[in-house]
Amino acid sequence: MSRAIRATAWALVAAGAAAPVLRRRINVPPAAVVGAAVIAPAALCVASRRTLARDVSVCALNMWAYIAAYEMPNDDPARLVARVRVGYPIAIDRVLGLGTLPTLRLQRGLSVPGQVSRCERVLVWCHWMWFLVPHGSVALIRWRKPKRFPSAAARMYGVFDAGACLYWAIPTAPPWWAAQHGQLEDAAEVRRMMLEYGEQFWGDRWGALYDVLGGNPLAAMPSLHFATSVTAAHLLSEVGPVSGAIGWAYALTLGLALVYLGEHYAIDLVAGLALAEAVRAIAPRVEPLAQRISVVLQGLEAQAATA
Repeated sequence: MSRAIRATAWALVAAGAAAPVLRRRINVPPAAVVGAAVIAPAALCVASRRTLARDVSVCALNMWAYIAAYEMPNDDPARLVARVRVGYPIAIDRVLGLGTLPTLRLQRGLSVPGQVSRCERVLVWCHWMWFLVPHGSVALIRWRKPKRFPSAAARMYGVFDAGACLYWAIPTAPPWWAAQHGQLEDAAEVRRMMLEYGEQFWGDRWGALYDVLGGNPLAAMPSLHFATSVTAAHLLSEVGPVSGAIGWAYALTLGLALVYLGEHYAIDLVAGLALAEAVRAIAPRVEPLAQRISVVLQGLEAQAATA
């Protein structure tokens, strides 16, 4: 029995890792891809003893599942465009900006057409650094507060997973996409400075980098950039006041960058903040259920380890 449990667990890990890669090659249904990818982290907890390497691998598998869920709506770009919502964030942002989109107010007031200033480059780098911040904050918790790691990781990756569900339900265009497709009255004035500076800084490598990182251009609501950065700030505050101050300074700077650079509407950030706070509020309520699931997995892990 123990050998069968362990073999089954490793098979589920392999299936979860492979499904996102094979989905286009052999037309794996989206539900099967997501299901296999979601089960893989739990299966790994059964297949191997808990170590630092396993903790890292479980988080990586969860992100692998998220990336698959994030990208799959764009496997059929025409269908995604047919479903995309464009108007409602524009309407809300015009209210928030007192008649003018906050992105346009910022760009009109602070940018110089045709140039990317030093401050704007800092904002672009703040945006690019986001790929490290959520996972870096979880890693810091694992190092400094190891007992808090399971709950911290669950909160962070819970935000990612909830966001992926919303991207499926309400695919929403960011301001730069709306401008490119003539959905904004002031479309010509909206600059996407990340692309402008990216082409300058990375040169010929920029196209390949953007293709890797831009798997779904119509996943803007809510802003997971902001939601996960707010969650990171909360987690870093639990480590200490200095790390917390750094986390909040980064989250606020990123929020400014996302709107200023034309990557998100202001309402996307509001929704991202609401998502982060909702997951934070719900976490204590679902912890008893999570503990029961953990006990079951630990029991299966113990049986598998006797093989």
